[in-house]
Amino acid sequence: MQTIQSHEEDRRTPLISFIIPFYNLPVEMLIECIESVIALPLDGDEREIIVVDDGSDVCAMNELSDYGNDIIYIRKANGGLSDARNMGLRMAAGEYIQFVDGDDCLIPSAYRQCIETVKRKNPDMVMFEFTRNRKDFAHSEEEYVCNKKEENLHLSADGPVTGTEFMLKNNIKATAWGYVFSKNVLMNLRFATGIVHEDEEFTPQLIIRCERIYCLPFKAYYYRKRQGSIMTGKNSDWKESRMNDMHTVILHLNNLADTMPSKDRLAMQRRVAQLTMDYIYNIIILGMPRDAINKRIEQLRSEGLFPLPDRKYTQKYRWFRKITANKIGLNILIHTLPLLKRER
Repeated sequence: MQTIQSHEEDRRTPLISFIIPFYNLPVEMLIECIESVIALPLDGDEREIIVVDDGSDVCAMNELSDYGNDIIYIRKANGGLSDARNMGLRMAAGEYIQFVDGDDCLIPSAYRQCIETVKRKNPDMVMFEFTRNRKDFAHSEEEYVCNKKEENLHLSADGPVTGTEFMLKNNIKATAWGYVFSKNVLMNLRFATGIVHEDEEFTPQLIIRCERIYCLPFKAYYYRKRQGSIMTGKNSDWKESRMNDMHTVILHLNNLADTMPSKDRLAMQRRVAQLTMDYIYNIIILGMPRDAINKRIEQLRSEGLFPLPDRKYTQKYRWFRKITANKIGLNILIHTLPLLKRER
């Protein structure tokens, strides 16, 4: 393991530790990511930037030498995204944690609102929106306000709300970079290694520990989906592995819900139902063979996860549950969803 900078014992505790994992990225992308963090309205001793090189083929340390006073560079053996994030968590000294994937960027003008909320409101978590549009970099924060849809009315600078109440009323966005959170609520929670859907397992457990959550309607994160990234694989082995991981996460969260107090249990059960719906949708849309789809649905049935529970979550959920609950409706979905996907 190599570092450009080590922790100084007498250094003031940073307000936010920014953990940037990366693997085999174009160095230009990584530099743009780092620059977006440095551009934030934070003094040098208020921020900590931890770059975790997860065993890239070529070490980027030389290319980043100009940032020696601004970053901590860690190079480790390849262990996957979860392992890299966990390494960053072990190193982080900040009061708050923000994950930023190395091929993405923060949008300083909008993220400023998150920093202000952290400083003034003492939150456990601040959630924000993201964009795939690079042009949003040039926009003022007034333009970041999202159009609030019927099922998205929770997006407000008002608060706080507990994690349990939030999960009882909303479908969460599980991406680990979609929020900044207090290190105090983390405790012993870490990312599960060796799976693809690590965010889906980590985020609901983190949210439910929070007592003070604020949701801001600002696009503060620029997400770019690259060819060759973890989530762009298309071969059959990848599909099988992805669905196996998703199923593992669903089972773990479902078992975890059984150990929780009643209100927390209801909140986690909503998340499990939402993930199960997504799982059924994906095993159909990914074009798995019909016998493989039937086998997976029967497995869900044996585990008490299918049919989906009769709950009034969202209109989409109620519609999907009603169709999949009977054999004819499920058959129609299996035949039509892949066709609709192909036409897009």
